[in-house]
Amino acid sequence: MPFINVKTNAALSGDKKLAIENKLSDAISLIPGKSDRYLMLAVEDNVSMMFHRDTDCAIAMVEVKIFGSSTKDAYEKLTGAICDVLSEEAGVDGSCCYVKFEECKLWGYNSFMF
Repeated sequence: MPFINVKTNAALSGDKKLAIENKLSDAISLIPGKSDRYLMLAVEDNVSMMFHRDTDCAIAMVEVKIFGSSTKDAYEKLTGAICDVLSEEAGVDGSCCYVKFEECKLWGYNSFMF
């Protein structure tokens, strides 16, 4: 039950958003036990954002929420993949991309709790 939320100030075409979604769907498997089967994704572009008091450079904030927990090593691998995808598809340099991980103990789906 992962959820990945991407916010960027970059303007993305529909094809670029789809490419990001597809590549992140593949990348979620870098966390052991996770797959794209229940992955939910959101990609928000043209968000008003500032980093280092700069609004002209392409930046991104990515939140990854998972049911359960994983290792720092797995999160580091996924961070690298996310930064690579956003560099390739949105022009966001890794030095302008934050990735936040949240481990959830409680997760609801289809009227029940895991």
